[in-house]
Amino acid sequence: MAGLIYSLCALTSILCCGLLWRSWRQSGARLLFWAALCFACSSVNNVLLVLDRVVFPVEVDLSTWRLVWAVAAVLTLLFGLVWGED
Repeated sequence: MAGLIYSLCALTSILCCGLLWRSWRQSGARLLFWAALCFACSSVNNVLLVLDRVVFPVEVDLSTWRLVWAVAAVLTLLFGLVWGED
């Protein structure tokens, strides 16, 4: 059951990234660009979570890589919020 929830979270994050990217391409709003990059990093984080917990539960520990991508996602959005122009 946990694997299904992790997979759905990864798919939702990928879908949000795609929708934000498409909206940025249409409107050119810089905040949409930074939000799309944030969700791209979050998508990588969620895919690594699925790999870490479902595919390779014992053999590989991907917690460090997941943490790196989570921090990258937060820092990307923070950078976009602080230095973004309207």
